[in-house]
Amino acid sequence: MASVVSKIKMVRCLGVLNVFRALSFRLGVQLGINGVKDLKAGVPGGRFFSRTEWPVNSWDEFRYFPLAFGHIEVSRESVPDWHKSVLTGKCFPDRDRPWHAIRDFNSDAGDIKGIWELSRFDWVLGFAREAQAGRTEALQKLESWLESWVQENPSYCGPNWKCGQEASIRVMHLAMAAIVLGQSCRPEKGLLELVEIHLKRIAPTIQYAIAQDNNHGTSEAAALFIGGSWLAIHGISQGTSWEKKGRRWLENRARRLIEQDGSFSQYSVNYHRVMLDTLSMVEVWRKTLQLPEFSRHWYSKARAATEWLTALLRPGGDVPNLGANDGARLLPLAAVDYRDFRPSAQLANVLFLRQRAISDPGEWDAPLRLLGLELPEAVAECPGNVQFDDGGYAIMRKNHCFVLFHYPRFRFRPGQADALHLDVWLGGRNIFRDGGSFSYNTEEPWQSYFPGVGSHNTIQFDGRDQMPRLSRFLFGEWLKTSRFQPLDETYEGLSVLAGYRDYKGAVHTRKVLLGKEKLTVKDDIDGFSSNAVLRWRLEPGNWELKGLAAKNEDLTIAITSTIEIVRCEIVDGYESHYYGRKTKLPVLEIEVADAGCLSTELTWNTV
Repeated sequence: MASVVSKIKMVRCLGVLNVFRALSFRLGVQLGINGVKDLKAGVPGGRFFSRTEWPVNSWDEFRYFPLAFGHIEVSRESVPDWHKSVLTGKCFPDRDRPWHAIRDFNSDAGDIKGIWELSRFDWVLGFAREAQAGRTEALQKLESWLESWVQENPSYCGPNWKCGQEASIRVMHLAMAAIVLGQSCRPEKGLLELVEIHLKRIAPTIQYAIAQDNNHGTSEAAALFIGGSWLAIHGISQGTSWEKKGRRWLENRARRLIEQDGSFSQYSVNYHRVMLDTLSMVEVWRKTLQLPEFSRHWYSKARAATEWLTALLRPGGDVPNLGANDGARLLPLAAVDYRDFRPSAQLANVLFLRQRAISDPGEWDAPLRLLGLELPEAVAECPGNVQFDDGGYAIMRKNHCFVLFHYPRFRFRPGQADALHLDVWLGGRNIFRDGGSFSYNTEEPWQSYFPGVGSHNTIQFDGRDQMPRLSRFLFGEWLKTSRFQPLDETYEGLSVLAGYRDYKGAVHTRKVLLGKEKLTVKDDIDGFSSNAVLRWRLEPGNWELKGLAAKNEDLTIAITSTIEIVRCEIVDGYESHYYGRKTKLPVLEIEVADAGCLSTELTWNTV
């Protein structure tokens, strides 16, 4: 009965219109009403990019090729098997079936994202950058890889046509490569044909993407706008309607999914980057083709989203590993690590705020040069202490310490059970850290571990998650902040407080106080049945536990409590900084059996 009640509540939370969109799409495909089953297209013929030659660029003297998921080497010497997973090495069995007849999850091939990764066309941008730098053999490889892809992925058949967002990413990357190669205004016929085939796949299913209230909608709207305008200026009449539809949904998605303070609907730093890179590509394309501007409201949301991401940048370009992280990095034109967010922040700051996020020159400027954008003189101010209350984030800074506190403001579906999670950094060191995602399709216990409460720096009650899981990607009984004291500064330091009561009556209130060289966290807990476990997921290193204090070379974590501590130990945990890869880390666990207050004091000597 509780399950039925939870599902009824979930329909209200997701929105009746969104549920109707999703169900009507699925029913329409099954009954043949939608029309996607009738899609047909031939193989694009001729060249995709012309044989233009460029002088060697002195600033681009090295070869660059994006890594799959940011950590897996891809051989550039031979054309890939487009149906072989880069994660498992297994081949997908349904390469000749219509995309709508392929199951969402296939146990034989494993995580389908391993199949999709090379068909996102990251390598198109890698080859384009090398060709633009004067390496003619890169253009030849680009052409041969595209020829292979269209031959081995006949239109609308096989796993690489299954997802409209994946098709949309290909369109965006082809368009950006055309800009890099100076061929956006004079594209080859084969390239336009390839774009048109993709838009025919995307347009009939965009309602399903919109129903998700996430970056699927922004990606597919962007592809329709970019690809549609491209076709329209070259005399393909249907392009105009696709362009208008894309523009309309881009305006709609920015208005609905980006909060006034810049927070995004997916409560994820990496998915925020995906969304922001998408908006950046849209604006780059609009400027290139000299198309009409979007509304003032659209630009205000883009600016807010840019400021949000910039506020989370850490030294070296890394960010807290907060929220779902599927390994996506759109527009990989900069030869930096996957976890370096500076290229995205720099591009968005230049486009939407007319300033640089990073003042020093570096590889993060490469996308600007390649896309024909000038660096402004203005430089963004260093981010300070800020609260993004619409999304449930408080950022505290004092000297070299950075604290991110996440509390539940779930207007959209949460992707992880991470209420009251705390991320703590000293300079570029991530001391208290988030677990990440690892994989969306893996065996237990990992399928539950990474999105669950045990993968975060918060408290777990009675061995369960903070919210009941209704499906692979859906939690029920969304938490709400019941107690709240906003970010404030007193003589003691910076402080913030938030608390919630979960669906079984357990209560957790956390107060965070950041002083000059000390961080104090007070957790008041009540309402649970048998036990509560506080976890601090630690920076890997030589930690030693003495009584109720964990120490390494320059850090001390001291625990005090108003109640008896049943257990205090350092155990093995796991984290995933890159999709499909997990590593061990130490986790300090403190278990109690009664209501009361747990206090944690982190002190440091040097950084």
